[in-house]
Amino acid sequence: MNYKDLSVTNNEQEQRYEFIVDNQISFIDYEKKGDKIFLTHTEVPEELEGKGVASAMVEKTFMEIEGQGLKVVPYCSYVRVFLKRHPEWNRLIVAAD
Repeated sequence: MNYKDLSVTNNEQEQRYEFIVDNQISFIDYEKKGDKIFLTHTEVPEELEGKGVASAMVEKTFMEIEGQGLKVVPYCSYVRVFLKRHPEWNRLIVAAD
């Protein structure tokens, strides 16, 4: 399945970006401080693992964050792995301090 046509939703109340695939919610938890967004945890339902859902969700989330003019602090281990595979997104990365 091509997830490029799906969008990510910023659920500000839950402080997470949500990505719905096959009526199941995948998400990235975050904490926003000023112009920085700390991505803390990525979760994909077990049935969707290994299908490229997490990668598509991170990319869509980065697009959303960039559109808001924010910078990313990647605390989540999956987000850090994604950045190693997609260094073009390093333009959004800043240090925590």
